[in-house]
Amino acid sequence: MAGVKGVLLDIDGVLVTSWHPIDGAAAAVREVHERGLACAYLTNTTSRTCDAIADSLRAAGIEAESGEIVTAARLTAEYVSATYPGQRAWLLNSGDVAADLSGIELDEDDPQVVILGGAGPEFTHRALSRVVELMLDGVPVVAMHRGTTWATRDGLLIDVGTYLPGMEEVAGTNVVSVGKPSLAAFLTATELMGTEPDLTMMVGDDLTGDVLAAQRVGLIGALVRTGKFRQSILDLSQQRPDHVIDSIAQLPELLDEFA
Repeated sequence: MAGVKGVLLDIDGVLVTSWHPIDGAAAAVREVHERGLACAYLTNTTSRTCDAIADSLRAAGIEAESGEIVTAARLTAEYVSATYPGQRAWLLNSGDVAADLSGIELDEDDPQVVILGGAGPEFTHRALSRVVELMLDGVPVVAMHRGTTWATRDGLLIDVGTYLPGMEEVAGTNVVSVGKPSLAAFLTATELMGTEPDLTMMVGDDLTGDVLAAQRVGLIGALVRTGKFRQSILDLSQQRPDHVIDSIAQLPELLDEFA
């Protein structure tokens, strides 16, 4: 069995739930560092900047630096700057991530491109209807990700990916998504880590968006039974994760198999 040189971690549902640490998370991340493995965090969290996420993880006792965090907002900023340079953007998002969108002029009133982030109270009927109107007028829409749910201490909440198919059907056009499960997101993260995909393990709680998507570009997938994990989804899936562990606390034992 080939070795592992790096570990790529989802955050929500794997390390924390509503920013409260999951049992064993801090020790598992510490073990990754002590083994000398590269470590990074790939998250569709769009409610906080990279700096704020790093601060929150450290407050939960989990080692993290801002430069190790790859957010959907960070990836989206790179994509929009390259694809629509100099164009004004309307950002519809729950949370302030403007700091991670540096270089993009935000203009809600007269946008040339729409950026959809994480769903929340801002995703009103009026706001979503306006997005569709802009799509029908030919304004491109970029979604930070296509995640459909995320786990909180109060249960699952629906996310932006739940709305996208209906909007695409009405407008007759596709919405580009940048974060997970976009395959480019995983490759960008491994480039940041300096590891080859086949020597990098992706640990996530979303079978499709985290694990199977990572496996499609050659990463080793590890599904945890925490966060949004549901056994029924795993049972019905024709594609299988490389590994399934009960929680992040079992990561060191799994890594032992690759030593």
